[in-house]
Amino acid sequence: MVVLLHGGCWAHKYGGLTQVAAMGRTLANEGIAVWSIEYRGVDEDGGGFPGTYEDIASALDTLRDQSSALDIDLTRLVAVGHSAGAQLAQWAAARERISPASPLYAATPLPIPAVIGLGTLPDLHDAWSIERACRLDPLTLTGTPQPGRQDVLADTSPTAMLPSGAHTVLINGELDTVAPPDLAARYALVARRAGNDVKTIVVPDASHYDEVLTSSPVWPVLQAQIRKALDIR
Repeated sequence: MVVLLHGGCWAHKYGGLTQVAAMGRTLANEGIAVWSIEYRGVDEDGGGFPGTYEDIASALDTLRDQSSALDIDLTRLVAVGHSAGAQLAQWAAARERISPASPLYAATPLPIPAVIGLGTLPDLHDAWSIERACRLDPLTLTGTPQPGRQDVLADTSPTAMLPSGAHTVLINGELDTVAPPDLAARYALVARRAGNDVKTIVVPDASHYDEVLTSSPVWPVLQAQIRKALDIR
């Protein structure tokens, strides 16, 4: 099972599910089950913190609840996200670390054993990168401190939620200027220190947008990593 999370600067105006539609169809045609998640964007009512995260959690809960009827083996699952969707995929894999004091807490979140992040923006503390990439104030994604929730990164930012326990592969195009490869490299360094298994891959002559195109040089690299995560030979 591949869980797909589209990017677009956490905003709906950039197309939502259509961004990863070709990827989903291609995987489905290969016999791989796909669960593509839509979520409220920061440009929609209820989007941002906590609504965007609540939508991801709800979609994953629905997948867990319907898995038996759909005959899906959830032990063979990889979350694949692009850009903002990569941040959300990494967040989803770390949900078990969220404190009960958080509005995003869940007692039994769906375990995600593997994550593949394409052009990820994993550190919401890095306001410069978020603002440069998306012209977005990270507070929209983290919320503001409240009694019992002083650390707004602890339940929203993958870098602050380590270790997630998920095997993580971060793929970037060499020419990615939206989420440059060094963002993934910095996350990987922190994650490995925390005990996470993280691999980074940089694909030559590929941009941020090539990362979701099935006709780009990124696709065979991504395809191989998906099949490896699902133990498909």
